[in-house]
Amino acid sequence: MDLYKTDPEFTERFRHFAFYEVPNEENQQLEEKTRYMAILAALIGCGGVDAYREMLPKAIENGLTPVMVKEIVYQAIDYLGYGRMLPFLNCTNEIFAENGIELPLERRATTAIENRLEKGAEVQAEIFGEHMKEAWKTGHINRWLAANCFGDYYTRKGLTISERELITFCFLMAQGGCEPQLTAHSKGNMNIGNDKDFLVRVVSQCLPYIGYPRSLNAITCINKAVEE
Repeated sequence: MDLYKTDPEFTERFRHFAFYEVPNEENQQLEEKTRYMAILAALIGCGGVDAYREMLPKAIENGLTPVMVKEIVYQAIDYLGYGRMLPFLNCTNEIFAENGIELPLERRATTAIENRLEKGAEVQAEIFGEHMKEAWKTGHINRWLAANCFGDYYTRKGLTISERELITFCFLMAQGGCEPQLTAHSKGNMNIGNDKDFLVRVVSQCLPYIGYPRSLNAITCINKAVEE
């Protein structure tokens, strides 16, 4: 449905804000590829399938490759679960098919079942500090976190570690109710070079898609991470 025809006043104001005012705000701009990466992750985080369908072609036009898009969607399973991630995987596959992108894409895994725990703990340590190499021993969920979340997904080719921490930040920010984890991943982002200024820019560029309450909560978590 064409919102310009059904809701012209709303559409005029939303598009001015989301596509002109926010991207051009002084000191809040991001490189376009990074901005669209954050927006896609935020839309997945808030469950915005229809908006994701609208934005995905724009993201590809602005530098995201099919591999990058798939890696964003795959990693969402750890932060949203299969139930909320699957509609986005199906949507992505539909849009790829419509645009002649052949599936499946080239294999990107770098770990095997036998070494995923070890490799996952190494990535955790790279982001959060050496103490994380032993964190998996404190319980089965922490063991799953190291092996599955980090060993299965963070180790994949297609996105850098800093890009993976960026999209994790966006998943957590957009779904809400994850403020302890959002604060922790704010620290993780800062540890690998995604500093406070960068994260605030990310929040700003995602605000039209997730609203003010979750954006303001994210700023609070960023500030708390800096204080700690």
